[in-house]
Amino acid sequence: MEPTTALKRAIYLLDRELAPSNKVRAFQKALATVDSIGPDEIANRAAAGTLTELTGIGASTGAVIAEAFTGVDDGYLAKLEERSQVPLGEGAELRAQIKGDCHCHSTWSDGGAPLVEMALTAQAIGHEYMVATDHSARLTIAHGLNEERLSNQLAELAELNQHIAPFRVLSGMEVDIFEDGTLDLSNDMLEHLDVVVASVHSKLKLPSAEMTRRMVTAVANPHVDILGHMTNRKVSGTGRAPSQFDAEMVFAACAKFNTAVEINCRPERQDPPEELLELAVEWDCYVAINTDAHAPGQLEWQAYGCDKAVRCGVDPARIINTWTADELLAWTASK
Repeated sequence: MEPTTALKRAIYLLDRELAPSNKVRAFQKALATVDSIGPDEIANRAAAGTLTELTGIGASTGAVIAEAFTGVDDGYLAKLEERSQVPLGEGAELRAQIKGDCHCHSTWSDGGAPLVEMALTAQAIGHEYMVATDHSARLTIAHGLNEERLSNQLAELAELNQHIAPFRVLSGMEVDIFEDGTLDLSNDMLEHLDVVVASVHSKLKLPSAEMTRRMVTAVANPHVDILGHMTNRKVSGTGRAPSQFDAEMVFAACAKFNTAVEINCRPERQDPPEELLELAVEWDCYVAINTDAHAPGQLEWQAYGCDKAVRCGVDPARIINTWTADELLAWTASK
């Protein structure tokens, strides 16, 4: 295996296991060093054991490079491969029915890879389509897209789709929901998008009545197709308590306005909790099983959401990404 191939695989696997960002950056820096120095010097240094003398290459990254030259098959990369695996559990059959991912980010906002890399990875793991849903402008910390940058992204998507057919990248955005329930994008631009995910990213501790009104207003917007990570909770690290709202009322609105409830597959979110997903099933809501991936390796996380959907009795026919791209687009257009 070439050292660059090994380092790229390590980055993919570190993203898959949601490794700390500084660890991922270390491997990205090592990859840049290898690319800049060239294969001959890297090979000579690997043979001499002096890789770590190079700026940007440490013990772990040096081990991966050295093992690539010597053909070690039980070293750092192999252990990372095993450790980061996303198991297929009770949702394996459902996962096989999933045809796309409706919530993904790229370097247009706060993702770690360009759209083409995300798309090719989605295709490689068996998807037929992917929806590009970078953040809207209000989320400045995530370098959200204003209307001019969104227009530029739409042009890139059109060109990309010409080269990767029959795989399709559908246009979309994860649009911020303002406190009054309005959206961080004009209706004119929303009409140009194939799929719109609306999410709350600020003022997460609003009183229940205000948060309920905020979410219901967004759900009722005919441009909104999916309600993203609805409780905003974090279950790992320092954690974050879920937002408070009237779940019955929110799900009633989702059912009435045909807005799908997202199962957010990110390991640190696991949103919504199972008791709320079971309530959404009672309301016969549509569901979207999305990774909210910010890097290629994270596109494999859909298995987590499929397991949850099976445990909570979600009907596969109500899961919008078991549909073909044309079926999905017909549904979003009908709203």
